[in-house]
Amino acid sequence: MEVKGKVESQLTRAEEETRRLVRVWEELEVLTDPMRKEVAMVRRKIDVINREIKSLRQSCQKKEKEYREVLEAFNEKNNEKTQLTSTLVELVKESEKLRMGKLEELSKVLNPKR
Repeated sequence: MEVKGKVESQLTRAEEETRRLVRVWEELEVLTDPMRKEVAMVRRKIDVINREIKSLRQSCQKKEKEYREVLEAFNEKNNEKTQLTSTLVELVKESEKLRMGKLEELSKVLNPKR
């Protein structure tokens, strides 16, 4: 009987301690629950932004590559234009020189006195 009383007493104390622990645990849950929600929300936002950043980085790299290719083509065409312009200027000078020579010949033929 005495042992049974001690066991029941200890069981009662253990049950009380268990209830107190449950109450403390619930209070801790109430305290940490809002933080968990906020942390989870911020983590989700970070994940979304990371996906967007990855997509934007790929787009940026693609556009940079396209830009370099277009810039290279532009520079090549610009150099080609410069060379053709120089050739044109030389041809015009040569043509003018030939025309002046012909004009002088015609002038001499028309005006032999000079």
